[in-house]
Amino acid sequence: MSKITAKDVRKVAQLARLDLPDDQIATYTEQLEKILAYVAQLEEIDTTNVKPTTRAVEVVNVTRTDEVSATPVREELLNLAPQREGDFFRVPKILAE
Repeated sequence: MSKITAKDVRKVAQLARLDLPDDQIATYTEQLEKILAYVAQLEEIDTTNVKPTTRAVEVVNVTRTDEVSATPVREELLNLAPQREGDFFRVPKILAE
């Protein structure tokens, strides 16, 4: 792995649209070097028999059955609409025929 330079840090900062002061470039250079060294350690791990996954813990989707029920305030809601046509809201046309 090649050494991270101040020029590299400035380039990454520019790509991320960050305005890094010159007095912090050395700090970020050192931090980025440590991060990449850690990633290099992770690359050494043998993952041949590890199944690909999107999360560490299995997630189960919990759903309930839909139940149709009467809405007690239906008429009140329809009366709040700017325009109404029978039991429906009337809205402006958005598609041409």
